[in-house]
Amino acid sequence: MKKKNNIALVHDFLTGIGGAENVLGTIAGIYEKSDVFTLISDKKILKYTEFDWIRKKRVFSSFLQYFPKFLKNRRKWLLPFMSTAIETLDFRDYDLVISSSGAFSKGIVVKSKTIHISYIHSPLRYVWDWNHQYLEENKLKGRFKFFTRLFLNYLRLWDRASAMRPDYLIANSRYTQARIKKYYRRESQVIYPPVEISDFQVSSKNKGYFLTVARLSAYKQINALIDAFDKLGLFLVIVGDGAERKRLDKQISEAQNSNKIRILGEVERSKLIKLYENCRAFVFGCEDDFGIAPVEAMAAGKPVIALREGGVTETVVEGVTGEFFDETRPEIIADGIRRFIQNEKKYDYAKIRKQAEKFNKKRFEKELISFIDKIKEGN
Repeated sequence: MKKKNNIALVHDFLTGIGGAENVLGTIAGIYEKSDVFTLISDKKILKYTEFDWIRKKRVFSSFLQYFPKFLKNRRKWLLPFMSTAIETLDFRDYDLVISSSGAFSKGIVVKSKTIHISYIHSPLRYVWDWNHQYLEENKLKGRFKFFTRLFLNYLRLWDRASAMRPDYLIANSRYTQARIKKYYRRESQVIYPPVEISDFQVSSKNKGYFLTVARLSAYKQINALIDAFDKLGLFLVIVGDGAERKRLDKQISEAQNSNKIRILGEVERSKLIKLYENCRAFVFGCEDDFGIAPVEAMAAGKPVIALREGGVTETVVEGVTGEFFDETRPEIIADGIRRFIQNEKKYDYAKIRKQAEKFNKKRFEKELISFIDKIKEGN
C-alpha cells in the first residue's frame, strides 16, 4: 500500500506509558503528517490522554501483532523474533524515518536515499551492562541458562550491528552518549527529552509521603526503596506497573511497616500531577539513562533523593534541588533520606522549579527541529 506521508516514526512498543512514549508523542506533534510503526501496539493505550495524538495517526505493527495475546503479554518469550520483526517493517515510500529506540527500533532497514535518525533512549541494557543481573533475576539454571547466554550473545552482536544502520544518532543524555560511544563506537548528539513543565504548579503542600514513579522492572530497584522505607517507618507511594508487581506486593505484605507503603499501579495524568504536588520529596533508586520522573517532581518544586548514577546527575543539583546516595543498599538509601530530612527546610521550591524548566518541551522541539534541518540542508 502506498503511503500518503513521507515521514515515518518508529517505536519499540506501544503498550504502555513511559518517558520514551512521551518523547515519541512530542516528535509526532512536530511531524503531524507522519505514520507510526511499532513491533506491538495495544488499544488500551488510547484510554490515556498522553496518547491522544495517536488517534490522528496510521499505526503499522509487525507480524508479532498477530501472535496470541498470552505471548504478547510475555514479551521475553518473543525476544528471539524481535530483531527479525523490526527488519520486516516496510519504509520504501518514506524520505525521513525517525526511530525512538530503547532496544530494537534503530534496527530498521531503509533504502539508501532515506534519512534515518535514531533517538536512543538506551543501548539494549540487558545484553550490555545488565547482562549478568538479567540472568540472575530470571533465576535461569542448567541448559536453559546456557542457551539463554548463547542467545544474548547473538542479540549483543545484532544490537551492535543494528546501531550502524541509522545515519545519525541522538542521545537522551551525556550518560547515554558515553554508553553509545563505548558499546557502538559511534558519535551522537545530546538532546534531552521533553518534560511537560507547564502541567505542574509549584507546590508547598506536603502530605507526608515520599513518592516514586517507575515501571516495575527489576533494574528500577523498587525493592531496595521498599526495604529502606520499611526500615525508616516512613510513608512511600509507588506509581507504576510491570513484571515485578507481584513480587513487590509480596515484599510489602511481609514488611514490618506494610501499612505505610503502597503501590497504586498506573494512574491518570491528572492524579499523578497531584501526587507530585502533594508529596514530601521524590525518590529515585536506579541508574537510569535520563529519568523524566525526577524532572517532573522538580517541576512541582519537590526535592529529589536519587542514586548518584546516570542521567539524574545531569538534572539534579546536589544541595539545591535534591540529595544523592551512592549505592542501592537499603541502609545507604536510608542514610540519604535522613540527610534530606536534616536539610529539608533549606530547599527553595522556586529554585527547584527553575532547574526543571531547563528541560521543557519547547526546548526539545527547537533543538530537534534545528538538528534535522541541518541534516536536510546537508543532503
